Amino acid sequence: MSVERADAARNRQLLLNTVREMITETGVEQVTMDGLAERAGLGKGTVFRRFRSRAGIFHALLDDDERAFRERVLHGPPPLGPGALPAARLVAYGRARIRFLLERHAIARAALDHNQSMLAGESTLSQIHLRLLLGHAGVDAPDVDSLALQLTGALEGPILLYLPMSPRADNDRHIARLADSWQILIECLCQPTPEREAEADGEG
Repeated sequence: MSVERADAARNRQLLLNTVREMITETGVEQVTMDGLAERAGLGKGTVFRRFRSRAGIFHALLDDDERAFRERVLHGPPPLGPGALPAARLVAYGRARIRFLLERHAIARAALDHNQSMLAGESTLSQIHLRLLLGHAGVDAPDVDSLALQLTGALEGPILLYLPMSPRADNDRHIARLADSWQILIECLCQPTPEREAEADGEG
């Protein structure tokens, strides 16, 4: 049993390495499940069982990269990691997430599976993390869970659904504009209200 698990892990890594090579050589659009199987020297059934669909190939690539991103969020230096005020972490998270997705724009778009929620898999990290930070920031909202969901859509939706495919040279311009807009949104949400200021004065 352990040998089979080791074989499966090796096949997974082989497939991920192979698809990265294919993307570098010919682009995301040219990657197919049949082509990946042939290039990797594995059976089509192996590729299908591993990824289920073409979108699953790219979802697995993102999942691989998401692990490192999640580590930075949970254990990295502030303000993205712990140790900064919640509002500062909300801003930093959005800026880092925008860069992460735009640097993988074609892969992220190809990973979308219209038969599943956009928040399937690792991308639920945004909703969970934003919900936690909103609570710590004391944002005054009747339903913080819904607010976190809407903010997740505002953060990831434009990049995945609305932002057109563009040359990588345009990434820095898109990153700067979207990140600045995200910061304005968070600063408005976290702006102290008279009620919150009165509570702070009372505690003082």
